[in-house]
Amino acid sequence: MNRIWSKGISLLLVSIMVSGLLISCTNSSGNGDNGEGAEGENSYKLKILHNWNGSNGSDTITPVEEVIKEKTGVTLQWEYTKGSETEKVNQIFATQDLPDIYTGPAWGGELDGIIKAAKEGQLVDISDKLKDYPNLSKSIAEENVPPALYEKAIDAYDGKKYLLLQNQPATNEDGMDWLYGFYVRKDIAEKVGVDPQSVVTKEDFYNFLKKIKDAKLQENGQPVFPLGGFSNGWAVGIGNTMFYSGASYVDKGDGTVERDFFTKGYEEYTLFYRKLVEEGLLDPEAFTQTDPIAKEKINQGRIAILAAHYPAILDASKEYVTSHPGSDYIPLGPLERADVEPNRPVDLGIQGNNVTAITKNCKGACVDAALKFLDFMASDEGFMLARYGVQGVHWDMKDGKPAANQEWFDKFSTDTNMKQRKNEGISIGLESLTGLDRINSAAGGDIWAEQERLDAMEQARKILRPNGIHVITAYNPGDVITKASEWEMLKPSMDRMGDAWKEAVFAKSDEAAMSIINDLREQLRNTGYEKAMQFTNENLQGKEVVTVQMPN
Repeated sequence: MNRIWSKGISLLLVSIMVSGLLISCTNSSGNGDNGEGAEGENSYKLKILHNWNGSNGSDTITPVEEVIKEKTGVTLQWEYTKGSETEKVNQIFATQDLPDIYTGPAWGGELDGIIKAAKEGQLVDISDKLKDYPNLSKSIAEENVPPALYEKAIDAYDGKKYLLLQNQPATNEDGMDWLYGFYVRKDIAEKVGVDPQSVVTKEDFYNFLKKIKDAKLQENGQPVFPLGGFSNGWAVGIGNTMFYSGASYVDKGDGTVERDFFTKGYEEYTLFYRKLVEEGLLDPEAFTQTDPIAKEKINQGRIAILAAHYPAILDASKEYVTSHPGSDYIPLGPLERADVEPNRPVDLGIQGNNVTAITKNCKGACVDAALKFLDFMASDEGFMLARYGVQGVHWDMKDGKPAANQEWFDKFSTDTNMKQRKNEGISIGLESLTGLDRINSAAGGDIWAEQERLDAMEQARKILRPNGIHVITAYNPGDVITKASEWEMLKPSMDRMGDAWKEAVFAKSDEAAMSIINDLREQLRNTGYEKAMQFTNENLQGKEVVTVQMPN
């Protein structure tokens, strides 16, 4: 699964960030871990690292956080990540500049980094305390966690428990399909005379980009890029599914799998993107820009086709669309999927998007304060507080379901940069800490979604999911290979694959690009890849394995 959160830059004040380096978890009266305030009332300040590139919050304590303080005695001090989430998780443990609570992506290098921290004693074992926190216990019960993730991250420490999984769908109706894809501005498609649904093959896609480039479109004297994305290349590379099945490990046809990096399809995918860069069809800053810069380009009308999930695109383009009616982003395709039957449902790895842990920086009564806070957030009350705001202010119960108060619905509907929503405490990262996702089954749906947005999502769903979806529950080889004895030696080379791909995409020739890929392939082989893959394939015998996947 790829990223659920849209990206941006932290808005925290420098003074708060600096104080976060000095203050960890203390009571408000400065009496250390006993937690006794002047009136005998526990009051803790907890530093939380929300390890999602571009997430941000409010400059001041919000009404939602005031309720949290009232309910749990906890004041929150946020740190948000700017840049690579994997680098950030590795950095905090290398430097020991630790938050009290860490929450970040439940996959990839970020997950590997936090699992490594658990095994090295950097996190708090909460196994003996879970019985007192039923909402947290429920969130990591075996039946509520994808099997491979449970084995790899939750139940991997000889009975100890370090990690909590957040936002795993409680029921099928709570599973969120984020509708990743390529979306084109409707007015630009009309201007160049191309029906977005006629773009199906990789050749169609390339020719469409060329048509946009040849039209020499400009906005305020600046060129319009045919293709762009958000920060650090998110999620420009999702075109890989046109060249191979989209999963990180590909079926070799003999009952075994191979890492995609070693396949012919991966080579074609790399050279295709190199061609896009060379011919000026892809924004050359797409892999280096920050989220504010990416969103500025979108709001300037300078990106014709965006690659990402649809909610992020709808949010980022709202301001421009409001002032330029008819410039809505609409989906292309659906594009072909290599080596996949045309009528196959779209394979999605819908799983929880965050793992959360208490670091060793939090000691004694601080741990109990953190658990009390986290258990409250994972309750139905905390769940709706994080997503809807304060009951009686932002929303109320009507006919047994939460309903937005019209005043706030109107304010938020014109809140194009979401600043007002964040100032109330909504969308500041608390939703990453709310246990099982029960947005539909318990909370009655997204009360802040405008009908226009719901209609756009539904229309995109009809286009991109003509055969429905299939939720992946199979074993991911990427979770198994980490248990191979060669993994520690192999991992640095594996971690280089993303960077090598980007270097190849910007290489001066196809030959230079393939040289970069082949050099890393050789490095992988020299650091234990083949033996690690033998171990992986042996351990996957008889199991259903993920070999087809779309981004989600």
